[in-house]
Amino acid sequence: MKVKERMSVDVKTIQLDSNISEAFKLMKENNCRRLPVINHGKLMAMITLTDLNLATPSMATTLSIHELNYILARTLIKDILPPKPKLITIGPDNYIETAANIMRENKISALPVVDKGELVGIITETDLFDALIEILGVKKAHTRIDTFAPDGPGGLADITGIMAARGINILNTVLYYDEKLARYKVILRIEDLDYQEVADELIDHGYEIESIIVKQ
Repeated sequence: MKVKERMSVDVKTIQLDSNISEAFKLMKENNCRRLPVINHGKLMAMITLTDLNLATPSMATTLSIHELNYILARTLIKDILPPKPKLITIGPDNYIETAANIMRENKISALPVVDKGELVGIITETDLFDALIEILGVKKAHTRIDTFAPDGPGGLADITGIMAARGINILNTVLYYDEKLARYKVILRIEDLDYQEVADELIDHGYEIESIIVKQ
């Protein structure tokens, strides 16, 4: 799954010379926590709700509401950005796991999506969570079978072959190396809710079943 399949394209932006009152208003009206900052059509930075809050006098201030509004109206986005803001972007044809890895490594919750120098979208951690849920098919009724694959070629093929021979539809399969157990774990989600016979066959073929969960 690629970034362009999950990104939001209706991206609200803020100009570099706008004030932070406008930024607060945009975020509130559009229920978002971050805005790309634009200067003469060029993407310059990302600003977050946290950035705005840090630039705002604390709730313990003795300023009147009029004084506070005056300060917010006079404080521009460019005034609260670092001299050389770090801008991290991603392309629309990158895969979502690349986006997730970039966000994790840089401890950020969203990435502007840029194509040929133009801002074309934004992908957030929520988009990634939604994509993961869709890929794993957890919203559909299914049986989840956790088992282990032998360390070597053909193990996964043997397991899926058992399913195919029984005409069982596999919704998805996840294979990963469990560091704690030092073994390869296979997570199968199958359409059938009556799992006992296929579970018994896996055991007969020498596979250890760790757990089985039915979601209806």
